[in-house]
Amino acid sequence: MATARNRAIDRLRRARTLRDKTELLARETPLAAAPDDEGGWVLDDDASVPDERLELLFTCCHPALASEAQVALTLRTLTGLTTEQIARAFLVPPETMKRRLTRAKSKIRAAGIPFRVPAAEQLSERLAVVLAVIYLVFNEGYGGHDTLATEAVRLGEVLAELLPDEPETGGLLALMLLHHARREARFADGELVLLADQDRTAWDDETIARGRGVLEAAIERGGRGTYVLQAAIASLEIAEHPDWPQIATLYGELERRTGSPVVALNRAAAVAESDGPAAALALVDGLRGELDGYLYLHATRGELLRRLGREADAAAAFGRALELAEREPERRFLRRRLAGG
Repeated sequence: MATARNRAIDRLRRARTLRDKTELLARETPLAAAPDDEGGWVLDDDASVPDERLELLFTCCHPALASEAQVALTLRTLTGLTTEQIARAFLVPPETMKRRLTRAKSKIRAAGIPFRVPAAEQLSERLAVVLAVIYLVFNEGYGGHDTLATEAVRLGEVLAELLPDEPETGGLLALMLLHHARREARFADGELVLLADQDRTAWDDETIARGRGVLEAAIERGGRGTYVLQAAIASLEIAEHPDWPQIATLYGELERRTGSPVVALNRAAAVAESDGPAAALALVDGLRGELDGYLYLHATRGELLRRLGREADAAAAFGRALELAEREPERRFLRRRLAGG
């Protein structure tokens, strides 16, 4: 920890001028904009200081705000994501997210929360939210926006270098690398390709090996957190012969820790491979109340029903997923499923 803090101090000292910039940004950013303003800062690929954006993330993740508010406001302010995109990430309606952002901005103004780079000893208390922001940026980019995904990986690399003794920074970096290594195979002629159907020769083996190396190092440092767990799952899923019972077990542990219905949905997909579609369908149906507005619940349910030969029910599930889909590759995939493809 002492080594990590000293390295953090060195980096922050090199960025003293950022303090002046952030004071100016505090007056000019969308923090003072109307809640429905779709401004924000677009990522710039020519930053003169490699970790400047990461420092801005730490600056915006102020612990005086609730964690969800920190994540949402930082995404809105720094990444250029729209309110609608952030709402989708949080599985809430856009109007709900707009109200949350407005309340967070009002708290900042009322409490006079300073907009400045935190001291080195404050980095750890902000780390969890910074990790969440980077992960959500990566997820948004993973849907087809390679620039966002690549930038998230770069930020993860800088963060892992900045705080090398924090296992979860390695876990997140490993997770992103293992997914990003398959980016060329996820789409073929503009069409979405599921993992089982991807051309493995298009995977970046060097990046996969690097991701697994980062994961092993995180585990050796005692990493047992949620990002390390997710990276372990990602590594198992891309094995030539995935160990689906083990994957389902790891998803179960991740669900226990997070209480996330999305994680429960992913566990159901693993159960489908280990115990069959009927067992998985029972789990998915138990999540319909919480995830009715989540397209992947209906797409997963459609796949399970199709495997069970319940074509009419599968078509209804794919139709509901199509209503919720916003990205064109996903819409085309669902149309093919509805057409029997």
